[in-house]
Amino acid sequence: MTGPFELLGPPALSRFTVDRREPLRADTERLAALWPKSRVLVIDKRGRTLVVDKGSRLVDQPAPDFGDAPPATAVLLGEQDGVAYWGVPLADDETDVQVTAARAWQFPELTEEPQWLDLRAVGALLDDTGAGLLTSAVAAFAWHRNAKFCARCGSPTDSVKSGWARVCTKCSHEEYPRTDAAVICLVHDGVGVNGENVLLARGAGWPEGRYSVLAGFVEAGESLEACVAREIEEEVGVNVTSIRYLGSQPWPFPRSLMVGFTATADRTEKLVPADGEIAQAKWVSRAQVRQALAEPGSVEDLLLAPGASIAYRMISSWAEAS
Repeated sequence: MTGPFELLGPPALSRFTVDRREPLRADTERLAALWPKSRVLVIDKRGRTLVVDKGSRLVDQPAPDFGDAPPATAVLLGEQDGVAYWGVPLADDETDVQVTAARAWQFPELTEEPQWLDLRAVGALLDDTGAGLLTSAVAAFAWHRNAKFCARCGSPTDSVKSGWARVCTKCSHEEYPRTDAAVICLVHDGVGVNGENVLLARGAGWPEGRYSVLAGFVEAGESLEACVAREIEEEVGVNVTSIRYLGSQPWPFPRSLMVGFTATADRTEKLVPADGEIAQAKWVSRAQVRQALAEPGSVEDLLLAPGASIAYRMISSWAEAS
């Protein structure tokens, strides 16, 4: 008998291969020795970087092109096979560069030529190393843009520890990159082991036909499981049971960690979409989900989450279960 479904591989943005252990960030001698052979990713203020080969490969540059030492704004992304990888933000006066826009639900035509693209557009296409590097860079620079002043006294802060901390220039208070915990849950009807139908919803403001699983932020003093139950009841009005952990993925837009779960609910319970949050909610059969994944746009009123999201991995893994 088939057991409860699990994720079929790691979510796209959970993949990484580089060594990102903390001691290297403060080892100035080793970093100086590594710098001549280091590689650098340039990231614009909207979290995009240059990619080639139809979005499958990051364009990095030789570190010496940026000076004899890492710039003050650089972030160490990790080391692999004796090569250190850094991220450098595009200067503010360079942000008018012509780039290809890529929104969460609207992707550009991918070409062999270099393009400036969003992590959401190419995260699922990149190899494990590239996905991990770009995810870390986007997360780190999003934090730096919002941590320029001390949370205690309001004075300016400087980047330290290879970009993984900021220290106040007046009171010396240190701040570190923040991550907001959020749950995301695939709810099925509990028929058999893995259910026959899945509960999907369209968020307010999403394009017509775009559906995904339910998600929400964890509140102070709340467990992950309690958050799952609360968010689903608030968003669609149903009670869930058999809450089970599946996996997690960083989602640096701007600083979330998506913690994935599955749960079951009674399909006969009335769905009550939360006003202002959920435009529509409905139960969808496994056969419909499989077709929508295999041929996007082939199922009326059913476009599913993009490949870079943990939602895609959750839905596709459930669809393959029996």
